[in-house]
Amino acid sequence: MLEIKGLSAFYGNIEALRAVDLWARAGRITTIIGANGAGKTTLLRAISGLVPVRYGEIRYVGQDITNLEPHRIVKMGISHVPEGRQVFSDMSVEENLMLGAYLRSRRRDGAGIKRDLEMVYGVFPVLEERKGQAAGTLSGGEQQMLAIGRALLSRPRLLLLDEPSMGLAPLVIKDIFSCLKRLHEEGLTLLLVEQDAQIALSVSDYGYVMRAGKIRMEGEARELLGREEIRSLYLGEEAATEGVGDGDQV
Repeated sequence: MLEIKGLSAFYGNIEALRAVDLWARAGRITTIIGANGAGKTTLLRAISGLVPVRYGEIRYVGQDITNLEPHRIVKMGISHVPEGRQVFSDMSVEENLMLGAYLRSRRRDGAGIKRDLEMVYGVFPVLEERKGQAAGTLSGGEQQMLAIGRALLSRPRLLLLDEPSMGLAPLVIKDIFSCLKRLHEEGLTLLLVEQDAQIALSVSDYGYVMRAGKIRMEGEARELLGREEIRSLYLGEEAATEGVGDGDQV
């Protein structure tokens, strides 16, 4: 579904991505793990058209989408749930959700938008309970659900998720990932960026390990989870010193 070849991107003169090759197959959960500053967020932003690509190409269902405008990429079926949720605090929950359908005309697809809104409420019942509430008053976990729901309103085929577990309690993380697995089982393809290697690899089919802007390792998720170097770097004591989040400073 998504194929990336030789991708390089820069912030000024700093090379944030270095000849990245990646393939996310349709119907699978693909995860990218790595420490703070590895380039994970930059990679998702490049796919979404938010960071310019200097070298290489990104192909989605056979079409070259390298450096397309973000709204065109959304319209083609790719939605991005950004790091830190980025909800509009003063707007209601339902107003935030409806922003996800901004490229779908209510006049032409009002019934479809209504069905998709009901689907989101089915996946995240708490959002329906709070639909008139200001988004800024929600808990962190509820805001993450809102960010995912907003992305679903664009009716994506591929969902990009950047650190969905960041700053959340373990029980909330479990609920979020349970919902993601349900969406996957209903046919959605996921490309997941996570620093929590344990949970990311445990729910994924295939994984990539990034470090300093490059893919350093890849393989079936279960196989990566069993590798000694993964366990020592990302699941052991050393993982705690790698930092939290992915500001992608190089």
